Amino acid sequence: MTDHVHQLSRDEARRIAVRAQLLDAERPGDVVEVAEQLGTIKIDPTATIVPSEQTILFSRIGWGYEPGQLVSAVERDRTLFEYDGHFRAASLLPATVARMRGRVLRAQAAGWLEANARFRADVLVRLRAEGPLLASQIPDTSQVAHRDEAGWYGSNQVPRMLELLSHLGEVGIVARAGRQRVWDVGERVFAGVPDLGFDEAGAVLDARRLQAAGIARRRSPWTPVSEAGDAATVEGSTWRWRVDPAALAALGDDAGGRVAILNPYDGMLFDRPRLTELFDFEFVLEQFKPKAQRVYGYFAHPILVGDRFVGLLDAALDKKKENLVVTAVHEFDDLEPEEREMVDAEISDLAEWLVVPVIRAT
Repeated sequence: MTDHVHQLSRDEARRIAVRAQLLDAERPGDVVEVAEQLGTIKIDPTATIVPSEQTILFSRIGWGYEPGQLVSAVERDRTLFEYDGHFRAASLLPATVARMRGRVLRAQAAGWLEANARFRADVLVRLRAEGPLLASQIPDTSQVAHRDEAGWYGSNQVPRMLELLSHLGEVGIVARAGRQRVWDVGERVFAGVPDLGFDEAGAVLDARRLQAAGIARRRSPWTPVSEAGDAATVEGSTWRWRVDPAALAALGDDAGGRVAILNPYDGMLFDRPRLTELFDFEFVLEQFKPKAQRVYGYFAHPILVGDRFVGLLDAALDKKKENLVVTAVHEFDDLEPEEREMVDAEISDLAEWLVVPVIRAT
């Protein structure tokens, strides 16, 4: 980290962000390379095309990616691990575990754990004796039910208990059986993980978040990077930025852009304020809107061409008829014929990767 403030053009800032997310012309070679650069890969079951973790990897690696590679990396090679709804690079494990073990839960969650002390002990005893186990294999012996006003959990309290204990490092996920997580006690899951101080771990995670973003607002709840990297300004922006020095140094090696179709839960899209500030793209996921209020579709995928978001793909995989149904390609501005051809080619590549034909809705 230096005291020098780098002055970046908007084009340079966008290129840094795109390259940091591995969305430029130089594709990564495998799952581990993607995970090490991005740090985290979002897991989500919504699969209008395929689940987010699969789309995220395909949009980076392309044809070289096969879904079995992710399973192998997590469950056999242990080069990735699952925590808090993401697959994460194994190199982040010491910092993640340190932050887990030093975590202070919010009052409501802490109170629920305290009220269910016997239940908590029952879950840990069962896992130590019989684990690894699915949540469904662990009895619900709770004393107090969680008030789930948002509707994320059912009446069974075991999943809620496992989630909270995972945030404290007392349990962890070791595999998946389909979409179901397989759990074990933390002392087995995290055995041999090097110790790291709480503050040191925070600095490591800040630096890795900045590595994945390339450039981020200095004080952002979306991409918290604190004082990682170097200070920067961006042409036309009043924000105070932090930039990854390695990304800045590599600007001259830019291999150019390409087309990428991004899952709505892609990390490139997570920091909505940054997306608007740098890319002039206000992305609204319409999944939770009433159907009559949707403009672009239930789960439209943003389309990136080079360093510009040019439209949204409304498409779905019809598993019964085995085809990719393209309802619409919503262009924000009229694309040049060459750009439209590139977008169509990427849609065709996606369909071929899925081993289905493209069907255009009339």
